Amino acid sequence: MNARSGMESIGVRQRLITLEGIDGAGKSTHIKAMAQLLQEQGGSVLVSREPGGSALAERLRELLLHEPMGSFTELLLIFAARNDHVERSIRPALARGQWVLCDRFTDATWAYQGAGRGMDAAQIAWLEASVHADVQPLRTYWFDLDPMEAAKRRALSRGSADRFESEDLRFFERVRTGYQERAALRPDCFFRIDASQNQSQIAELLLNDLKECIQSLPAGAPIIGSDCA
Repeated sequence: MNARSGMESIGVRQRLITLEGIDGAGKSTHIKAMAQLLQEQGGSVLVSREPGGSALAERLRELLLHEPMGSFTELLLIFAARNDHVERSIRPALARGQWVLCDRFTDATWAYQGAGRGMDAAQIAWLEASVHADVQPLRTYWFDLDPMEAAKRRALSRGSADRFESEDLRFFERVRTGYQERAALRPDCFFRIDASQNQSQIAELLLNDLKECIQSLPAGAPIIGSDCA
């Protein structure tokens, strides 16, 4: 998978922080503390998620999680939801100078639909460039966990599984490989977290890096540069 294909034009990073990882890695546990830290540093924060984040995108989320569909249909629905999310929620928040803290973004598509489903990289790259070429994460926190351990956590903590959670171990192994590839392509933006650690260890690591990330920013909203593409 040539994940760099079609990405040369993507180079705008803004106050967008994303959390990534396979189902069961524990990323959602830490969003509240991250939002609190951003607020303590004087920022206004929009907390969101994908699929979802806008009224229409949340309706599409229900289809994506529960309705049988082909892989290409899934890919198109994900980007349809993302387009509405970006236009109605993310872009206006960034324009107001807010931080956006999002549980999953397009790196999840590269991992799940790209590596997991085997969808064509050129199609994903074209859709990404079309939907949000001007909006890219400043920092992506990747909660990396062995798929077997993640499966054990899902079995303990959740009720009925959705379409993605119901996938077999080999699927999640491919997804993890997809995240590894994304991290290798974007080392300046990806921050890998060993999600096998306990919650307090993860929180300390995560919040310390987030604080450094905030303090490194110059005054003003967007950061322009190609190092995160």
